[in-house]
Amino acid sequence: MRDHRYAPWLAVATVCVGAFIGQLDASIVTVALPTIRDDLHVSLGAVEWVSLAYLLVLMGTISAVGRLADMLGRKLLYVYGFAVFTLASLGCGLAPTLAVLVGLRVVQGVGAAMLQANSVALIRTTVRDERLRLAIGLQGAAQAIGLALGPAVGGLVVGAGGWRWIFYVNVPVGVIGIGLGLLLLPRTRARAPLARFDWPGLATLLPASGALLLALSLLGRNGPSAIALGATSALLWTAFVLVERRSVVSLVDLRLLRSRVVATGLVGGLLAYLVLFGVLFVTPLHLQSVFAESPEVAGLTLAALPVALGVVAPLAGRLRCAWAGVGGIALAGVACAVVAVVPDNRAVLVGMLALAGAGLGLFTPANNAAVAGAGAAENAGMVSGLLNMTRAIGTSLGVAVAGAIYLRGGFAVTMAVLAGLAVVAAVVSTLDR
Repeated sequence: MRDHRYAPWLAVATVCVGAFIGQLDASIVTVALPTIRDDLHVSLGAVEWVSLAYLLVLMGTISAVGRLADMLGRKLLYVYGFAVFTLASLGCGLAPTLAVLVGLRVVQGVGAAMLQANSVALIRTTVRDERLRLAIGLQGAAQAIGLALGPAVGGLVVGAGGWRWIFYVNVPVGVIGIGLGLLLLPRTRARAPLARFDWPGLATLLPASGALLLALSLLGRNGPSAIALGATSALLWTAFVLVERRSVVSLVDLRLLRSRVVATGLVGGLLAYLVLFGVLFVTPLHLQSVFAESPEVAGLTLAALPVALGVVAPLAGRLRCAWAGVGGIALAGVACAVVAVVPDNRAVLVGMLALAGAGLGLFTPANNAAVAGAGAAENAGMVSGLLNMTRAIGTSLGVAVAGAIYLRGGFAVTMAVLAGLAVVAAVVSTLDR
């Protein structure tokens, strides 16, 4: 099968399965937290760790896993990652207590990091350069759709079978993913040389990521604690940079950031995901409060965005226009601005959700392909890890920033701010032209 002329695209399809399910699990659990809290008889603050533990491990380990994949082999870590993710999902569904559930979410996060750190790298080293943008467009669409559909799918699954089924549904998908990975993914040919692992880098990256995520989670509820954790995170990120600059074989090669394409691509991607998840977070609240929609109906209404993104992203991957990404994120900004001006017209809202999804579908393939193509093949895992880590930070920022603004200024103000951030992303994206 791996010698078939369609083998690269079969590999891309396999990667998309992992990209979709890993990101779906990052967001699907949010809608189930109240049910988990009631079933396990714990506080809301405690049950939030079901979500935070997964995101913390994913954000903190994804660069390390990308580095290991460059040295040990990307197929190896991808298949093992699916196995870890699948077994942990089964364990989460069977978990008798919150402590066990959170512990297994940590393990699940490691499995997801093994999948996501390798996704772009596997594509980068499998698909020819002239088809790279299309392939990464498909992968980016799979990730964005997984994240965006999480709340809607979670609401339907919890309503039909209870919270444990949001984890059980991963098991058959995981078994299929393992089989496809073994059969269809190519062995890693371009490897980085084996070297001592950068443990000091990981030891500073994990707490830096954790402090940042906790600060963001407290932004709208406990200002002083959020500020203190934010300052701590800034110090730890500074320490991480200093450690990496002195490391012989670093976890993250900071020289990559000297590339204007990589630097602007990472910043642009972070801002794009901030806008995406800001919209996805506050729009259901607005639909439920203004239009009195149920959570299930609000989730289905919100699906206009990921559906449009999923349709446009693969098509955008065929474009050769260097300005497609800039135009796409600008289009998303226009959609947010229109909603800010006309916030209470449901037809306009649904249309602008679709327009924002189409704009982000234009942006994602161009941005990801530019970043992925900038590094050498033997460092594809490291670049992929960086790309996914900034995406995770952008996602967390989107929820925290949009939530804080929504509480103080309302829906229209939030959408206006998100429109402005989309414009900033568009301007940043022009700097590598």
